[in-house]
Amino acid sequence: MKRNHTGHRGIRLTNSQRGLSLVELMVSLAIGSFLIIGAMTVYSQNRASYITNEQLARVQENAQFAFDVIEPKVRLASFWGQTSRPNDIAGAKTDIDENPLGLRTPGNDCGPGWSWDLRLPISGQNNDYSLACPPSHAVQASSDVLVVRHAGVEPAPAEAGRLQIRSSRVRGQLFDTGVEPDLAGGVTEETFNLAVNAFYVAERSDLFDDYPSLRRKVLRTIGGAPVIQDEEVAPGVENMQVQFGLDTDGDNSVDRYINPGSGLMDPANAAFIPGTRVLSARIWLLMRAQEFETGVTDQRNYQFADVDLGVFNDRFRRLLVSKTVLLHNVRL
Repeated sequence: MKRNHTGHRGIRLTNSQRGLSLVELMVSLAIGSFLIIGAMTVYSQNRASYITNEQLARVQENAQFAFDVIEPKVRLASFWGQTSRPNDIAGAKTDIDENPLGLRTPGNDCGPGWSWDLRLPISGQNNDYSLACPPSHAVQASSDVLVVRHAGVEPAPAEAGRLQIRSSRVRGQLFDTGVEPDLAGGVTEETFNLAVNAFYVAERSDLFDDYPSLRRKVLRTIGGAPVIQDEEVAPGVENMQVQFGLDTDGDNSVDRYINPGSGLMDPANAAFIPGTRVLSARIWLLMRAQEFETGVTDQRNYQFADVDLGVFNDRFRRLLVSKTVLLHNVRL
């Protein structure tokens, strides 16, 4: 070490910590930007996938719920307690008398004797709604109506004002007085509530505008009086089609499927022609998501049953589902 003229030792300082150069800084920023962009891309793709899966899951859930409501009703068609033959039930509508026993007509009924027209345990209307009871919302165009009548699954106590069926294995009778009729014959008798459902598709839901829904006219008892109520079943149903599988030669197998109101229906009372038996009902539901999806364009040509809805060419996700339901009780 050298001494300066004052006698102090001199110290040479060196800068061992250097800053980033401009090139290094730019490279770091570029790498960081690529990482951020990659992370955002992965997030965006995951979010889009989540939304897609959520929409599809919701559509599937709505379809499953709709079938969970419809299918048990169809399976029970023409179940009248201890008998399955509508001709054995006194008080049902006939060609001659629409109300043989003077039953109390439900409020908002869908036609004279409509609720107890047991000749039609299952029936429908083809691409039209012509029930006498007006729908709560505008009806979706080119969609069927499915009507099902049966007795409740479990026996019920007699209740004044409620439409009920007292039945044995050989006969039955409708009543609404709360007093069970005596069918005689020395056989076991039970009382069941009458159940009536008419399913149709409306243009809008009770909860969401511009979102179609499956609705039904259903027989209820309110304040001690029967009434036909209109209630929503499942949102998201955009169209419903129904066909009936008929056994026309008595071999217990479906010979052909027909649309409601086709030539195999008796025009006098809209019942199936004598000698035919309904073995099944084939039901289609066209489901639609509630919200549109960016990047989705529905270009499928929806052609099923006897309708051709064409191509919607919009951004709503759709799902067409169908199910064939076997009928165990119908005898026509």
